[in-house]
Amino acid sequence: MVTLINPNLIVQRNDLFTTGIIYMPVGLAYFASSVRQNGFDCQVIDAFGEKPNKCRCEDNYIIRGLTTSEVADKIPLETCVIVLYAINLTFHFSLVQIIRTVRTQFPHVPIVVMENTQAVTAYSLSKVQTEFYDAGADYVITGESEMRGIEFIKAVKNGSSKEKIAEIDGIGFPVEGGVHYSPPNRKIENLDELYFPAWDLFPIENYWKLKYAHGPFETKKYLPLLTSRGCPYSCRFCVIPATNDMNWRARSAKNVVQEMMEYNHRFGVREFHVEDVNPTVNDKRTLKICEEIIQRKLKVIWKISAGTKIETIRHESTIERMAEAGCNYISISPESGSPRVLKMINKPFNLEHAVRLVKKMNEVGIYSQACFVLGYPGENNEDRQLTFDLVHRLTKVGIDEIAIFIITPVPGSEIHHLFSGYNDYSQLNFSPSWREDYKELNKFRIRLYRNFLFWKIRYHPLKVLKQPIYFIRRKFKTKMEMTPYRVLHTAFINLRSHKREDS
Repeated sequence: MVTLINPNLIVQRNDLFTTGIIYMPVGLAYFASSVRQNGFDCQVIDAFGEKPNKCRCEDNYIIRGLTTSEVADKIPLETCVIVLYAINLTFHFSLVQIIRTVRTQFPHVPIVVMENTQAVTAYSLSKVQTEFYDAGADYVITGESEMRGIEFIKAVKNGSSKEKIAEIDGIGFPVEGGVHYSPPNRKIENLDELYFPAWDLFPIENYWKLKYAHGPFETKKYLPLLTSRGCPYSCRFCVIPATNDMNWRARSAKNVVQEMMEYNHRFGVREFHVEDVNPTVNDKRTLKICEEIIQRKLKVIWKISAGTKIETIRHESTIERMAEAGCNYISISPESGSPRVLKMINKPFNLEHAVRLVKKMNEVGIYSQACFVLGYPGENNEDRQLTFDLVHRLTKVGIDEIAIFIITPVPGSEIHHLFSGYNDYSQLNFSPSWREDYKELNKFRIRLYRNFLFWKIRYHPLKVLKQPIYFIRRKFKTKMEMTPYRVLHTAFINLRSHKREDS
């Protein structure tokens, strides 16, 4: 038996708005499918998903889901390997807690921490692996898990020595006087060969009952999709260059749409949230996906929830075709309105192209989001004013919402070593209050949000009038409509848990 564990959701108590975002563990679901297809019995323990309305407070965190003891009690005695999924950097606190508890109850079972390579909110385990070993973990697996993870499980089952296990690339473990680690040097070239994620092993109904997700959730059911892996760009604040070597690979259009059809038939799902880090790198593939959906007459809704680089959508006609195929939400990432900051970040951005495509999205009924970062090392007030001006221009042509993140030093990013002042990796969220300049940056962020709302009322009053209706009906078209609902729900279950403790 192989036991897979997804950690608890961690919410920062003083920032319910930008922390505590729901991510369904699609990478773990892929791995679960591979484990099962390779002949191993597999159990999933989703520490968040199994009890999402249960929470407790520790330090400055609200921890949602099972207690560590409940997680350990669910592990079958016949388990030969325990794998914990490092889904998100801010969930690090939960991961370490679970490892310590499980180590106590299963002193002789190998505990492995598996990297999430396909999320900008994740982190490079090679940089933090000693923390896991100190807590009681035996190994880390970095890089794509479907291949080397199976090799690792087979090696453990066969009683292989650590010298033999060390031959598998991407594996790390403690040795006398230090750490053995070999970087992952293999990638899955044909992603179509992978089995679809094993969502039947996960409590997906509990995610649906929440009525909120990472992307705007407007129907009764949804599932995430990974249509590609990696990104060819090298933004210096991002972990993806470290976990993917600037390598982008894609599934075929037929394979992607076949997955949509399977989930529609098996689970009755017709809403899909694309969680790729950069899904539209190949414009021809994007159009082929649209053609497959249209030709098969699939009545689906799909959203680019995790963002894409707007320049990779080559033409306005692509936007029109995406809308025709059911796409109704696209998140883009200008990052900054300052050419100087963009150069420091090492991210090219074509402003005029973005303005044209956002305008086209507005015309064809695709809701849009623009994401920005503040506080990149070297940024000044003039740079932030340029971001302010860009938000104004994008709002005028139809951007529906903005998201403003304050730079945090993700382990594995090029700028990680430039920061200090935090005590725990779970503090590395989008509101890093430990930064000396946090108050100044947050003050600007609040002012920019306030002005965005004013501009939206001025230029698109009808859209603003519709938003309370979407909120009340819980058929969210944007994340900004959904976020207050998530915050209120989190506050409610936290208050309820305190009342239970007091009684």
